[in-house]
Formats: sequence, C-alpha cells, structure tokens
Amino acid sequence: MKLETRTGRLHLAEPLRISRSVMAARDAVVLTVRRGGLSSSGEVVSSEYLRLPTEVILRQVEAVRPRIETQPSPEQALDRLRDDARMFPELSPGVPAAVEAALLDVVGKRSGVPVHQLLGAPAAPAAATARTIGITDPVRAAAQAARLAAAGFTVLKVKAGAADPAEDLARVEAVRVGAPDARLLLDPNGAWTPATAKALLPLFADLGVEAVEQPIAPGSPDALADLAQSSPLPIVADEDAVGHQDAVRLAGRVHGVNIKLAKCGGVTAALRICEALHGTGTGIMLGCLTASSLGIAPAVHLADRARWVDLDGHLLLSHDPWEGIGGQDGTVRAPDRAGLGVLPAPAPGGEA
Repeated sequence: MKLETRTGRLHLAEPLRISRSVMAARDAVVLTVRRGGLSSSGEVVSSEYLRLPTEVILRQVEAVRPRIETQPSPEQALDRLRDDARMFPELSPGVPAAVEAALLDVVGKRSGVPVHQLLGAPAAPAAATARTIGITDPVRAAAQAARLAAAGFTVLKVKAGAADPAEDLARVEAVRVGAPDARLLLDPNGAWTPATAKALLPLFADLGVEAVEQPIAPGSPDALADLAQSSPLPIVADEDAVGHQDAVRLAGRVHGVNIKLAKCGGVTAALRICEALHGTGTGIMLGCLTASSLGIAPAVHLADRARWVDLDGHLLLSHDPWEGIGGQDGTVRAPDRAGLGVLPAPAPGGEA
C-alpha cells in the first residue's frame, strides 16, 4: 500500500469576505492511497485560521506515511485509525481526516460499497445545503440571493461582522427581499461582543433568521452558553466547538454544534460527537472549509445526521477538480458509487 501526495491550487469564483479575512484561493493537498490497482483519495486544504499552511500539511503527511504504508491492508489501517488515536499524535485534524477519507474510499471500492453504507446508512443521504453570501453591499447581496433562489437553493447563510452592525442588518434584509422564501442562517465568525450580540439578535430574529453561528469571539464557551440561554435565535457553536471534548462541554447548553471534519479529525471523530450530543437538545450542523468535491464528500455521506447542512465549499470555486456530490441546485447528494463516489472533473474548457 502506497500513500502519495499532490498539491494544487483552488481558486474561488470571487473573493469571500468574512469578519476576520478575505479569501480568494487556498492550496489543496490530495492524499492518494494505491493498493491492488485501486487508487483512492482524500483532501486536506491549507488554512491560515487553523494555522495549517501547505508545508505543515506535507511535513505531517510524511510523518504518518510509514504508519499507513506498513499496514497489511486498507481495512486494517482504517481499523487502527479508528481504534488508536495515537497513530496520529499531535497532527492537525485535517490531516488524519484526509487519510481516513482516502482509506474509506479504498475500503468502499474494495468491497463495492458506498461510504454511507460502510457508516450504517443504507440509503444515500441527500440534503438541502446552505449557500454562503459573504460580507458585501445590500444590492449585490439581494442579487446573489435572487440568483441562488432561482437555481434551487432554499437555505442561505449570510456572513456578518461588518464594522457597522447596520450594514449586516441591511444585508440580511436585502437577502430576505431577494429570496423571500429562503431559510436564513447568520454567521458573524465571532465578531461581536456578548453585549452587541444581545442587542442584535432580536433584530435579526425579526428579519426571519433561523439560527446564528458563533456570534461572539471564541475562547469563552461558557459565555456562548450563557448567551444561548437568553437568545431569541438558536445559537450554533463553531469556533468554540473544535472537537469531542468541546462538544461535550457545550451539550445541552447551546442549540447546535458545527461539526467540520477538518476541524474535529474526520468521519469517526464526527460520529463520536454526534453520539455524544444525541438526546441532549443540541443539534448538529455539518459544515466545511472551502474545498473541492473530494474534500466535501465525506461529510455528505453523513448529511442525514444533521439538522443544518452547510456543505457548499466546492460551490464557491471557479473550477472544482472533482465532481459527484452535486449541490448546484441547492441539494448535495452522496453518490451511490463505491467508496466516496467522486470522480475527477473535466478540465476547464471541457478538456479531459
């Protein structure tokens, strides 16, 4: 069994502005497992916020390569990964998440079974995904909302956290005008103080916002939980809910937790969080980083476990080098093909 890497650049169709940054592109490292004529892959993307530059990804993959390549089979490698977290000590979560995705892909292909069936879901999950509208002026936001609604999107996520909160309110109001029937989510990416959040949340509730992700700066999960107790809108923890321990601490204290595989460490880690939150009153949001269909696909195979699905990272790209999970019509779908089910996409211009 061999583990190979290939690095590419993912460009967004247009820069995405959020409260803490503007992003136009990022690197994607594809990890490919080769065994018995099969080629199976997973993806990890670089992230300034997660302190994961490309050179760190490549260095960490090199550190873990011998522990993968010396396993007798992909199935045994996957079992060891699930049973022994020490296989990946002190690695950034996105790296083991990508290794696990590649192993799930090859195990599924060897058995002729889609990943969702390996995870216990007989039917291929499909779910309406949110589509992100960045911090932009109201006229542009309204036009984007109208275009997305016409394409079939029923859930829109509006980024917030502008220096003047009135701009955020105007943007959400414009999105509501552009897509009057859409469900609206709001994401300030931790830009507000607790006092500002308390003042603003009722105003966004009046505009029909359904839930708010991480309204206050991360680092004070108790403050986030306190805010949730009095909020007129469901509060979903994101930056304050990185992994299993964080989720357990917030269980029953916030309305939702945003699980991102690159943040928590992969599919198995995500399932542990789902199990920990079951019956606590805290729902699941499945989120993602901006990535290709290859990077988003493992989460799509979990989509039936979530109350909110926000798996649009591949839809923000000017060219997605992989295909197979849909989403262009507002719904992501787990493929019924063996493994992850994604395939290389034609190059821009229609060339193979």
